[in-house]
Amino acid sequence: MPTELEELVEFLHHGNTQIRQTAVEQLVHFSETDPAIFKTNQLTPVKDLKLLIKDYPQIAKNALTILVNISNDRDVLHNISNDDTFLESLLLRITNAKEPNANEMAMLFANMGKLDELSRIITLKRDIPLGLSTSKIAIDQMMDCFVKGAAGSYNSKADFDYLVYLFADLAKFPSGQTYFTTPQPYDSIHPLSKLVPFTNHASSIRRRGVASTLKNVSFSLSTHPELLSPNGINILPYILLPLSGPETFSDSENDQLLEELQYLPPDKERDPDTEILKTHLETLLLLTSTREGRDVLRDRGVYLVVREAHLHVEDEGVREGCERLVQVLMRDEEGDEKGGHEGGMHALNHHGEADEPAKHGRPAKPFGRNGATADAPGMMVTTRDDDNEEDEDDKVVEIF
Repeated sequence: MPTELEELVEFLHHGNTQIRQTAVEQLVHFSETDPAIFKTNQLTPVKDLKLLIKDYPQIAKNALTILVNISNDRDVLHNISNDDTFLESLLLRITNAKEPNANEMAMLFANMGKLDELSRIITLKRDIPLGLSTSKIAIDQMMDCFVKGAAGSYNSKADFDYLVYLFADLAKFPSGQTYFTTPQPYDSIHPLSKLVPFTNHASSIRRRGVASTLKNVSFSLSTHPELLSPNGINILPYILLPLSGPETFSDSENDQLLEELQYLPPDKERDPDTEILKTHLETLLLLTSTREGRDVLRDRGVYLVVREAHLHVEDEGVREGCERLVQVLMRDEEGDEKGGHEGGMHALNHHGEADEPAKHGRPAKPFGRNGATADAPGMMVTTRDDDNEEDEDDKVVEIF
């Protein structure tokens, strides 16, 4: 005999609107406390919820909330991410300027991006949403939602912030790395060039997601010339500004800095999120993977910014990241004069001070004990015990 909860789930496809609305409202709570109830009868409740996003706005909102909360289950995630009809239904609505639940859809997309299968939106063609984009490609349309959403100029009810976590996941794939670093035919702009200004945005979601996107793209060595070129995407100013504070430099030191970092105002603040700072330092470290990248970072005053961050940020992880980066920048290069890359650089000790120049030629361990991994931004709203940390790729957004 079915339980009361199982009977309540059955009402998700009831013909009476009021009954559907009452059922979905009550089931939001159980999406947190008893998510397994939505997997009964071969995921029939999930199939019902996918249809309910087309229902009246409040019903659709609750249905989306439930889908976001239960999509940490792999069976559910595979079901919704591999459903082409459901994907088009989401795309049709999130690109609609009058969609009231676009932010909930952005959260769901952030979770769906945890599966490799969703990378198909990089090449997926669909109808052009008038007033939003001139591209037929789904990812271009979502990028335009994200950019216009920052100023609320497209949909007054949505900021589309959570789409940035989808971008970060797509940047793990070679196809995504190519997409973000290649000018697109419809506007001749690198998609990553649209994202980098948000490293200094008020929204921590945007800053965190863009930082992760930059890091994941940087795993591809072939992208580095375009990432570092002043005539290309030129990501260095956007990474270094969040790491920079109000410290003053001598005129000779200012001459070493990028123009965007010279003579910053006395009220300049570093990004307060140390996880973002660590991600930026990891990206800089990835950019030292080639001789050309190391030379660019040496020539553009990266050491000065990192030195001050190491001195002023009271966080162990940030300081370790600074130390690893400086160790690599000071390292001798094959064929060069020994000690030729000190250039005023000193090894950073663990007390936040510049030490005497380090010995050259010793092997660097740029990624620490556990090695480098592609970055999946911290999207789980709930807190977790660090000793029982889940795999980064399994983090999902939950609505509470």
